[in-house]
Amino acid sequence: MPHIKLRDGAELYYEKHGNGPPLFLVPGLGGDGRWWGENVAKLANDFTIVVHDHRGTGRSTLSRIAYSVAQMADDALQLIESLGFEKVHWCGHSTGGAMGQVLAIEHPARIDRLVLSATWAKTDAFFRRLFEVRAQALKELGPAAYQKGSALALNSPFWVRDHDAELAAMEAKAHEAIPVPEIVLSRIAAIVAHDRRDDLQKVRSRTLAIVARDDMVTPLYFTEELVRLIPDARAYVLPDGGHFYPHVHGDEFRRVMTSFLLET
Repeated sequence: MPHIKLRDGAELYYEKHGNGPPLFLVPGLGGDGRWWGENVAKLANDFTIVVHDHRGTGRSTLSRIAYSVAQMADDALQLIESLGFEKVHWCGHSTGGAMGQVLAIEHPARIDRLVLSATWAKTDAFFRRLFEVRAQALKELGPAAYQKGSALALNSPFWVRDHDAELAAMEAKAHEAIPVPEIVLSRIAAIVAHDRRDDLQKVRSRTLAIVARDDMVTPLYFTEELVRLIPDARAYVLPDGGHFYPHVHGDEFRRVMTSFLLET
C-alpha cells in the first residue's frame, strides 16, 4: 500500500487512479479516503484522482498530536510535492474544504481550480454547539454512540430511513473505525477553531462551492458566505442530500464538478 513519509516521520496513506489533470478528492472529519466511494473510479475517467487518509485516520499514522486545519493542509501539501505535481485541482468536502481554503490562501500557486463541498469559513454558535454535542457523545458514551448520533446530522432523513441496516453495521464496528477517540476529539477541536473568513478575498483559484439545501452540519448560509467573499466564486445548490450529498446524488455531483473543472 502506498505511503509517503512526512517531515516528522508520520506516514500518509494515499491512492492514485486514472489519467488526466490531477484532482485531489479530500474527505471531511472522518478523514478516510474510502469515504468517496464510487466517485473515485468514475472521476478517474477524466482525471488523475488522488485520495488520501488524513493523518490520525484510516491507514495513515495515528499521531497523537494537537491537530489543526493548517497542519492537515500542510500534510496534504507534502503529498502534492512528493507526487511531483506543480498544481492540482482540489475538491475538499467539509474539513477537506477548510484545508482547501488554507492552501488556496497560503499556497495559491499549488491550487488550480477549487471545489468547496459542504464547508464553512468560520465557526458560528450553531457549528460550535453541534460539535460540542458530538464530542461529548464520544467522550461519555463511546464510538458507537458517536457514530449513531452523527449519522442523524450527516444524512438526510430519507437516507437514514433506507439504510438502517448499513448504519447498524457501521456502529457495530465503531471501535475499529475510531481506535483512538482522543485523536477524533483533537480533530474536532481543530475544525471548530478554523477561521479563514477574513482571508478569503485572497483566493485566486476559480472556485465552485456545492451544498445541499438540507445540510444540517454546514448549512446553506455557510456556502452563501463563501461565494460572497471569494472573488468570482459560484455556487451550486442541490435540493436535498444532507451533508453527505455525494453519496446520495453522486451523478449530479460528478457532472457539475467535472463541467466546472474542464470548462475553458
